[in-house]
Amino acid sequence: MAELHAPESCKRKRESDGAPGEGGEAQPASLSSFKLQTVLRESARDKTIFMHAKLKDKEGDEKDAVVILEKTPFHADGISDILSDDPKLKLQMSNDVYSTYSLYPPPQLSEIKTTLIFPATEKHIQKYRRQEVHLIHESGEDYRSITLPFLESQSFSVQWVYNILEKRAEADRIVHENPDPANGFILLPDFKWDQKQVDDLYLIALCHIRTIKSLRDLSSEHLPLLNNILSEGQSVIQKQYGVNKSQLRVYLHYQPSYYHLHVHFTALGYDAPGTSVERAHLLSDVIQNLGLDPQYYQRRTLTYALREDEPLLQKFREAGKC
Repeated sequence: MAELHAPESCKRKRESDGAPGEGGEAQPASLSSFKLQTVLRESARDKTIFMHAKLKDKEGDEKDAVVILEKTPFHADGISDILSDDPKLKLQMSNDVYSTYSLYPPPQLSEIKTTLIFPATEKHIQKYRRQEVHLIHESGEDYRSITLPFLESQSFSVQWVYNILEKRAEADRIVHENPDPANGFILLPDFKWDQKQVDDLYLIALCHIRTIKSLRDLSSEHLPLLNNILSEGQSVIQKQYGVNKSQLRVYLHYQPSYYHLHVHFTALGYDAPGTSVERAHLLSDVIQNLGLDPQYYQRRTLTYALREDEPLLQKFREAGKC
């Protein structure tokens, strides 16, 4: 059975998926009670599978769970261990100098990253289910008349963000802090990065100011904050991890997965989730755009994708916008 990873990172994921506080702090007794309900989605490219399952909690009650299994990246310093411990090989094909095998490494070298959301709500299950997606072209007026009222009607908790900013959670994971209340931020590893290699480096900068929900709220007055995040973040990452700023992708999501301004730092060679053109906005471009037009993101039409089941998509349909 795969090793279970369900500390602060999973609490954070649960809250940011739109169901804050539901299920409390319950954890399963073990994964041995796993009962597969359905495969929600799988990706051969990413070597990842998303499943809806039933698990028993410590009281023996069976509850819904989302279980995500992901093959971990190879570590260069571990390759010799895989190949030198006499692994089992099964020939698949041989043709002249070319041959392919199935290789079965020792169990201790067969790690699978396991992410658990438990207890899972219907919102969690739907989030990971494979669905049709649609592109939305949201004008500034659409944001004010459709998107913003919808967001204000929802209860998206970002308490986990405040826990980090107030050092009540994950304080030992903070890589850097600029404490300025208006132009400062905290930099820490994203939970998707295991910190074992820099090839898939992934850090998040969380700004201290709490009044900026997303890209739409930014104006030229926030340029000092954005410039601090870009310059200090790049400098710290180069000093601590040896990754040059020219090898970093620094960007914001629109729409974001949670509504507290944050910036993503990923290794340029890493095909990180959410780096598609319809979602990622390079921070350097954002800074330049705000320098040209202080209200750029209040006026600009922004394009993003929504899944078929998302209520916001229905709001746009009702308004005749898609």
